[in-house]
Amino acid sequence: MRGYFIGSFKLCLLSSLLGAVFGAILAYAVASGDPDGTVRRLYLAVSGVLAQFGGVTLAFAFLVVIGPVGLLFHASWFYSFPWGITVIYAYFQIPLMVLVFLPAIDGLKVQWREASENLGASAWQYWRHVGGPLLAPAFLGGTLLLFANALSAFATIWAWENQIAYIVPQQISIALSSEVGLSNVNVADLLALGMVIMVAIVMTGYALLQRRAARWLR
Repeated sequence: MRGYFIGSFKLCLLSSLLGAVFGAILAYAVASGDPDGTVRRLYLAVSGVLAQFGGVTLAFAFLVVIGPVGLLFHASWFYSFPWGITVIYAYFQIPLMVLVFLPAIDGLKVQWREASENLGASAWQYWRHVGGPLLAPAFLGGTLLLFANALSAFATIWAWENQIAYIVPQQISIALSSEVGLSNVNVADLLALGMVIMVAIVMTGYALLQRRAARWLR
């Protein structure tokens, strides 16, 4: 049973870090452009759609393109755990981070950058002592949100790989509906309780970090 929680933790950690880093970079690129420009509106619209593009639909899309009978090629590497499914999860994790982190970047005041330059600070010094510390709570909070999002993303991995249970939600499904004698409601209840505790801890940390970020970026 512990192995399923370890598998869930690995997948959530890798996909949240990957999504947070690339999502933050993309969010900064979007924020650097025209606030009312077409590119920004397009990025936000696409990110809003892709952030919800998970579950069976996403798994089916990857199967059609790179599955065993894919249109392009067969990428067996994507069936490895946790790296293969992490890349698939990044498809909706990165857009979600863009939506979450962009308001924090917009909250950085131009006056702070100008004041740093007037005092002789370099770009590195500004990000090291001003921009970075101010964005850190929002970045960490976004990462925790992605962690919780990956923790609850059951349909994607189940549609992609339903023969082997790697994470807790897969094992809960097997314990509730197994047709080969592996069903056990008590085990499913225990695993579900563990999931609730994990989500509660992660979301509490997210709420605290968001409160801190909102205090500095008003």
